[in-house]
Formats: sequence, structure tokens, C-alpha cells
Amino acid sequence: MSDSLLMVGKIVNTHGIRGELKILPHTDFPEVRFAPKNKLKIVNPDSGEQIDVTVASARLVKQMYIIKLNEYDNINQVEKYKGCELKVSKADAVDLPDNEYYYYEIIGCRVVSDEGEDLGVIEEILRPGANDVWVVKMPSRKQLLLPVIDDVVLDVDVEAKLVKVHLLEGLL
Repeated sequence: MSDSLLMVGKIVNTHGIRGELKILPHTDFPEVRFAPKNKLKIVNPDSGEQIDVTVASARLVKQMYIIKLNEYDNINQVEKYKGCELKVSKADAVDLPDNEYYYYEIIGCRVVSDEGEDLGVIEEILRPGANDVWVVKMPSRKQLLLPVIDDVVLDVDVEAKLVKVHLLEGLL
């Protein structure tokens, strides 16, 4: 069941005595995810327990979101959720523009060069700055770091889990 869920935030602490939670967002769409009346699931990463909740209000404070849930109005009720994750179902995923992908769609894709060479499988995505970097686990070496730029990434087929790339000089 948890494979069909997308993480949108992590509960890092409580806030005040009225049951508000401090959330570290893990989404590019916090204004959608934490909007009033939006449905979320609190998921305990240890037990897998899931609780359906509804956002009453949310506000951004120093790169964290302070969220009030309809179901709780006291710090004692929400204290137990510290360290839990907030998730939504993949069916509730926001539609992305062309040539943009969710991490779960990219991780696990096989990478081939424009010359037909099988390079490996994408195992991680790094966000160091100007562009993402896909970490490819190669059978012959440790890792290949692919910058996600138009000159390198030629084609992404998420259905076939296949990425075609052009290796610039110095990447290997």
C-alpha cells in the first residue's frame, strides 16, 4: 500500500498547544498539498500505520509549514506523530508539464547511450544547484553522475523505464 503513496512532508515537531504541527515539506507543490480541506495521510514509518486527516489551515514560517488538522485541537493529541510522514496517493499527484517527472518515475530507469551502450540503472537523484544530477549505478564501475540538461538527456520513456543519453566528453 505504501508504494502507492507519495511523501509530501515530514512532521518534525508540534507547534503551540492547539494541536498544530511543524512540517518539513518534501513536495514541489506545498500550496496544493497543505491547502485547507486537502486530504493527507499520516504514516508512521516504523509500524506502517496510516491515519486519514484533513488540513484545516497552514502557513509558511521559515521554510517550514505550520499545519492545523481538522481532527486535532490539542498538543496532547498530536505529540505522538513527531517523526511521522505526510503522504498522498499517487492518484492525487499533480500533473506535471511535458519533460518533467516525479522522482519515483525516474529512479529505477535503465540508461542507454545514444550509441546503444547499456550504462546502468538510475538509483538516486541529487539536487546540487542549477540542475538535478541522476546517479547511475553501472555494472563495470561504481557510479556515473549525469547532469539533467538537454545536451545530455535525449529521451525519457517512463512507461518503458528507459532513458537515452548522450555522453559528453569527460562524463565517463
